[in-house]
Amino acid sequence: MENNTTQISREELEELKEAFNKIDIDNSGYVCDYELQDLFKEADLPLPGYKVREIVEKILVAADHNKDGRIDFEEFLSICQELKSKEISKSFRKAINKKEGITAIGGTSEISSEGTQHSYSEEEQVAFVNWINKALKDDPDCKHLLPMDPNDESVFKSVGDGILLCKLINLSQAETIDERVINKKKLTPFTISENLVLALNSASAIGCTVVNIGAQDLRAGRPHLVLGLLWQIIKVGLFAHIEISRNEALITLLEEGEDLEDLMKLSPEELLLRWVNYHLTNAGWQKIGNFTNDIEDSKAYFHLLNQIAPKGIQDDELKIDIDMSGFNEKNDLRRAECMLQQAAKMDCRQFVTPADVVAGNPKLNIAFVANLFNTYPALNKTNHGYDLAVLEGESREERTFRNWMNSLGVSPYVHHLYSDLTDASVIFQLYERIRVPVNWNRVNKRPYPALGGNMKKLENCNYAVDLGKNEAKFSLVGIGGQNLNEGHSTLTLALVWQIMRRYTLTVLSDLGGGEKVNDEMIINWVNVTLEAAEKKTSIKSFKDKSICTSLPVLDLISAIAPNAIREEMVRRDDDLSEEDKLNNAKYAISVSRKIGARVYALPEDLVEVKPKMVMTVFACLMGRGMNKING
Repeated sequence: MENNTTQISREELEELKEAFNKIDIDNSGYVCDYELQDLFKEADLPLPGYKVREIVEKILVAADHNKDGRIDFEEFLSICQELKSKEISKSFRKAINKKEGITAIGGTSEISSEGTQHSYSEEEQVAFVNWINKALKDDPDCKHLLPMDPNDESVFKSVGDGILLCKLINLSQAETIDERVINKKKLTPFTISENLVLALNSASAIGCTVVNIGAQDLRAGRPHLVLGLLWQIIKVGLFAHIEISRNEALITLLEEGEDLEDLMKLSPEELLLRWVNYHLTNAGWQKIGNFTNDIEDSKAYFHLLNQIAPKGIQDDELKIDIDMSGFNEKNDLRRAECMLQQAAKMDCRQFVTPADVVAGNPKLNIAFVANLFNTYPALNKTNHGYDLAVLEGESREERTFRNWMNSLGVSPYVHHLYSDLTDASVIFQLYERIRVPVNWNRVNKRPYPALGGNMKKLENCNYAVDLGKNEAKFSLVGIGGQNLNEGHSTLTLALVWQIMRRYTLTVLSDLGGGEKVNDEMIINWVNVTLEAAEKKTSIKSFKDKSICTSLPVLDLISAIAPNAIREEMVRRDDDLSEEDKLNNAKYAISVSRKIGARVYALPEDLVEVKPKMVMTVFACLMGRGMNKING
């Protein structure tokens, strides 16, 4: 052993040991020669095939000392020492990472490949760093990372261990990630990569588009990809409560001739614009139409701050006086600075600098206004006589479908599952993901004309239903284009579920060489895998009551990724409490994402045994078990 490790550092030795364990899927202590050859095939070596085979054969002759056709760890170290070439060593390490699933979520994206030039906004870098520094300043797990300097590249290094990203995701959508699953101490390259995979899959689960981002990109701190992901995560948190079912006071923004359904169809950006104009009207100032040109002189912001600042009327409310003297400053930059000084009194000087305001940076100005709204909405909470029963928020199932769509990068972003699908444009994009051919010449494009626009949308919806019936062969009995166009919840949901189901099964079919996959095959694979790993659990269907404990899911994870489950975190009592069931489910969902399964379902779906969502969980784990990642 000594001879084999003299040229390998302690850190490299630990890394290679973990790499070996990842390749050694059955935990036997050996890897086979065909597994090594498979790694070289995946490594994309700049050599013809026969040369790769010669290298593999030569290494095996030298390394397989006992000639048993299997490679143990000592022999594995010998192989690593044979890889003197920088290109081969780099490719081999990359292949190991791919085998583990580190680069499985999109891998190192083509748009971030070496030699390609990318630009990124330094203004956004400063804004996001300052926001993160403030938001996570008291988190003990981030003390080694914060505060970051907004004026250097520290943010691109700070995301590298995955902890900050996981924490930021939980800040934007609470309890998305089970804290017990985050690797926090004695980090190695592999445990860091696990954190990054966990972060990416969890970001996807809350609706972030991560198609072109891989763990390697984040580890390397690629600026344009890091900032793009940070903005998506931050935006989810900023917009979370700018929604009527979560904030009834938004009813105040209803305009003459509107009903609640009209208001509920507005996007968060549209609601923010209406909120600003509501306060500007009360201030006797002209309305704005955007967060770019119309706010460049800061005057609208001055009036907004003056309207929403606490007046000290409520109990324990501290009055904040807004100094309007800066309103008359002649220089735009100085006026913007005066305005931001007033925002600072409200602890809301975030996201924008004077230059960002004057330049009309839309992204940062929207973030600035969203933070103002979340901190000081200053809206009357009376219901104005409306039936609040219609304000019921989206169900977990609806949110899961919506997040799944958005994670695939559909455009426009889906804020409301039903009203945002009424022109079928998103449906057509999803059809392409499941290989249903769309004739885009038949699709009416945005913007739609004021006169006859809804007819154009209806034509799209009719075409979407026609494709679903005749090309996708979906069961759409009683569903017509008008149902989609009118946002009929039950019927729209029926179509969306069939698309998501087909998407999931198509991924598995691709992994299986084109063989069609159905529920029975997934259930059979689950049970065979559990039995092979000598697990005691099994399932009869996706409605099996035992799933409420999450034990079949946890055992399956353990079967396909040994050592991924920490048994001390799992409750296996005969009569689990509801709290124990939920904790098991939270752990199962997060570990699934950590090992590379892009799971969209929520812990409650397992506890309540929701068959549709349960099916997607097992299907995603089946994909991971086949050493692939769905997506």
